[in-house]
Amino acid sequence: MLRVPSASVGARPKHGVPLPLKCTLHQPPTVLHLSQVAERNSKQPANQHVAPIWRQCSSAHSRHRSLVIRAQAAPAAAVPQLYTSVAPGKAHPLGPSKTEQGINFALFSRHAKSARLCLFNEKAQQVDEIECRRTGDVFHLELVGLPGSDVRYGFKVAGDGGWDAGHRWAPGKVLLDPYAPLVSGRRRFGVRDEVEQFKGKEGSLFLGAYDFDSPPYDWGPNYRRPGHSLKDLVIYEVPVRCFTADPSSGLVPELRGTFAGLAAKAPYLASLGVNAVELLPVFEWDELEFRRTRNPRDHMTNVWGYSHINFFAPMSRLAAAATEAGAAAAAAAVAGAAVAGGEGAAANGTGNGAVAVGPGAVAKEFKNMVKTLHSYGIEVILDVVYNHTAEADDKDPYTLSFRGIDNKTYYMIDPTQFVQLVNWSGCGNTVNANDPTVNERGRPLDAPPLIRAISKHPLLSQTKLIAEPWDIGMYQVGSFPNWDVWAEWNGRYRDDVRKFIKGDPGMKRAFATRLAGSADLYNNHNRRPYHSINFITAHDGFSLYDLVSYNEKRNDANGEGNRDGTNDNFSWNCGYEGPSSDPGVSSLRQRQIRNYLVALMLSQGTPMIVSGDEVGKTHGGNNNWYGHDNAMAHLQWAEGEPQRDALLRFTSELIKFRRAHPALGREHFLSPADITWHEDNWHNDESRFLAFTLHHREAGDIYAAFNAHAFAVSATLPRPPPGRKWSRVVDTNLPAPKDFTPGGNAGVDHVYQVQAFSSIVLIANPL
Repeated sequence: MLRVPSASVGARPKHGVPLPLKCTLHQPPTVLHLSQVAERNSKQPANQHVAPIWRQCSSAHSRHRSLVIRAQAAPAAAVPQLYTSVAPGKAHPLGPSKTEQGINFALFSRHAKSARLCLFNEKAQQVDEIECRRTGDVFHLELVGLPGSDVRYGFKVAGDGGWDAGHRWAPGKVLLDPYAPLVSGRRRFGVRDEVEQFKGKEGSLFLGAYDFDSPPYDWGPNYRRPGHSLKDLVIYEVPVRCFTADPSSGLVPELRGTFAGLAAKAPYLASLGVNAVELLPVFEWDELEFRRTRNPRDHMTNVWGYSHINFFAPMSRLAAAATEAGAAAAAAAVAGAAVAGGEGAAANGTGNGAVAVGPGAVAKEFKNMVKTLHSYGIEVILDVVYNHTAEADDKDPYTLSFRGIDNKTYYMIDPTQFVQLVNWSGCGNTVNANDPTVNERGRPLDAPPLIRAISKHPLLSQTKLIAEPWDIGMYQVGSFPNWDVWAEWNGRYRDDVRKFIKGDPGMKRAFATRLAGSADLYNNHNRRPYHSINFITAHDGFSLYDLVSYNEKRNDANGEGNRDGTNDNFSWNCGYEGPSSDPGVSSLRQRQIRNYLVALMLSQGTPMIVSGDEVGKTHGGNNNWYGHDNAMAHLQWAEGEPQRDALLRFTSELIKFRRAHPALGREHFLSPADITWHEDNWHNDESRFLAFTLHHREAGDIYAAFNAHAFAVSATLPRPPPGRKWSRVVDTNLPAPKDFTPGGNAGVDHVYQVQAFSSIVLIANPL
């Protein structure tokens, strides 16, 4: 039996050029030499059928036959035609773009010799392959009549040169377009299916997609962006998957761990008091990247997403709309959502009530989430990882896109070493974001052209730009090239506040500097205190509960012998390692958690808390929990210690207090008229007590004291402003609900006993 592939699949030979293909009949030892002549109909290039013509031949050793196949126009009942003809197209814009007659595709590759566009149906079955033309460093073509949606595509790219020249060609592999606006892959998070066509070490198939047919997204006539100033933000860092994946979220299974699930929790976020969410990566990544081969991490599922394979498409498996059942659940949730201002959440974008599914619907669901959060006054900040991708290193490469398209252009390489990919990211590769002629091996630049371009861009410069200014090769906190628009995660704030609160000696001056807005780092040029993103914890590291419960990390579940994750945690277990039923230990831990939160919310700068800290979420001491799609990582909405609700109340009230009081979150660095330090013991390294008063003429003063000693300190309060009295808002030593008193209590004595490992906040209320 002889199987001949359809002429609509695979290579398209030129007219009249024979392609010798060896094949075997099922009666050995007869051998066939197959020659195919494709006489193509230019109006129907993909619909062809074959007419065999057999010729008898002989040889000295055996009898042979040759088969010539002539291509003819196929009947109307043949494989459906996706397009009518091929045009040269144009080199810009990159990616797919809508034209008057069809779809244009453009792919950049400086070093490739050829590129072929591969078309697929929605089941990821390849249906066509077409050679691209080249203009400069861009391969391109236009497919006339190609639909404006429901098409999947990829590229096969080939070039000269090999490993020694810095190239990593994979000419037989279908590669994802770096400029694909949408991506199609497996349908459910962490669950393999036939669509991804998984092949061992080679990995999974991810295809580009687009949607030019749907009408523009309807933001609604009354839609308004929240428009908060950076100085007024309280940021809540959250991984979308982990936020609602647990059944305790109360959501139907189809919505758990999705954009729609996060939108459903907008009322919770608003009640907490935060007005911005910083989402861990939401662009396409392969959550099963560690499961290609047997290795110590082959049990891991990447829930953080710091491993992009595309920088444009929302992660499809973070959307309910990736499946039909999920799309229906998301549509029902949208229809029933009650949103601030009396306006429902965004429509599903179909315009007729139909349930949309697939990559285009994923993008709509993401926008629905943004619109819903905005309606609650909550801004959305995206954490995008531009320094590395999922394509790993030269020891265990995962060729998906950039690597096979043009390794030398997309990645920093060092041609002097065998494993050439430079690994400043610590994740196997480093994206070559600057011109390789000036930065080929990753030397830091004083004025990186990419950062400058973003800083000067008329649109991007008006957004909130935040840098995490460090990797394994450099630490740029306070010195990141910022053009006075970039804020920074302040890692020095985190470390100094942790050290003081847990009682390390010699930290008082550093603690005071961080409370006052880190002027040593940011008071230069036109930078402001709010350019310091203050945080005690983030996704990467101990949770706040684990920070007061573990002296050492517990990362054995990650499969790397507890070698991964930072060792510099500056944590204190309060006298017992791990979970404890000792009331004294538990009480001290609760005080310390509150002390950290008080310091964060009273500091000048922009505060950020991480999801789960408001309820005492634990990761069991794991400070690098990126690969666990289970209870270790998922937020538990109905479980925890008895203090859970009390901590949630305390955190929420504290956030609202910060947002309401103008003495906090100032636009300018503090002057002597803005703050009084009640301190004459600055150079005593054994002193662990700090008190100060923030002055505000209209709103009233704030007095705060932090005691990191193991004994109580008697604090003599300063005289309150005329016509006012000191009232207690916070005392972390008091049991809930007295630990936070909204508006302040009836008054306090002029000497206040600040208990061991406690903090207090007083406000000057009118008499």
